[in-house]
Amino acid sequence: MVEGRHHPGPEGPLRRAPPRSEAELLARCGELAGKSLQQVANELKVPVPPSQTRAKGWAGQLIELWLGATAASRPEPDFQQLGIELKTLPVNRHGRAAEATFVCAAPMKAPAGLRWASSAVRSKLAQVLWTPIEADPSIRLGNRRVGQSFLWSPGPEQARALEQDWQELIELLCLGEYDKISAEQGECLQLRPKAARSSSRVAVTLANGAAGAALPLAFYLRPRFVNSLLDERPGS
Repeated sequence: MVEGRHHPGPEGPLRRAPPRSEAELLARCGELAGKSLQQVANELKVPVPPSQTRAKGWAGQLIELWLGATAASRPEPDFQQLGIELKTLPVNRHGRAAEATFVCAAPMKAPAGLRWASSAVRSKLAQVLWTPIEADPSIRLGNRRVGQSFLWSPGPEQARALEQDWQELIELLCLGEYDKISAEQGECLQLRPKAARSSSRVAVTLANGAAGAALPLAFYLRPRFVNSLLDERPGS
């Protein structure tokens, strides 16, 4: 039974009201753990995509519906009232992060004087609810199960490492040195293209002051960093 829900329309999916407390959010996570995506979709009256190749992002949206996330694509935590960001985490058959984790879009015209303390990356990572989901391609989408969610906030060493990576990467953006940006940079964070099509470009100002164009970029957490969080979670 999905409680605290309302209908956006006669044919639309069921939506849960936002959780009013961290305890309520974690209780919903407890109900979710162990369910298959098909079970969750059935309860929310959401169709399961027939093709896994066209289902990118679907599982994350499904979990957002179940838990009552409200921020959608806005640059603020998913559970706005609680200050908690939701990150669904695809894991392989060994329970390890299967890919880099999207944090937020990068400012392609980063203003000089931008500070870590007021950055979108810091805001998004201040408190994260990680929700693992099976991502083994041999498992049919609807049969993939949701794992036990856990809350995480950066410890002092993690916060310093994230800030250092961010400062190095944001400096390249501020200076317009897009040709020097590589996914190899950063111990925890990295900048990678984030676009629906490889031909997508945004207007930028290059290091020499000339107008130019570059692929839209976004900040991602490296899999090895995320796996270190899995190793440190309670009960691991």
